[in-house]
Amino acid sequence: MPKAKSKQQQMAAGAALSAKEGERAKSSLKGASRSMYESMSKDDLKEMASTKRKNLPKRKK
Repeated sequence: MPKAKSKQQQMAAGAALSAKEGERAKSSLKGASRSMYESMSKDDLKEMASTKRKNLPKRKK
């Protein structure tokens, strides 16, 4: 799975990962984070959420 391509994508992956780990309720997820929760494995989410945000655009073009 590739690294996150935007800050929004990285944050959505972090939210989905926290729900997978039980730190957050699945019902609190919306939009991209909910679809990531359902379609990606925990390892893929960890990789995407760990992407450094320094040089990423706010939104993917």
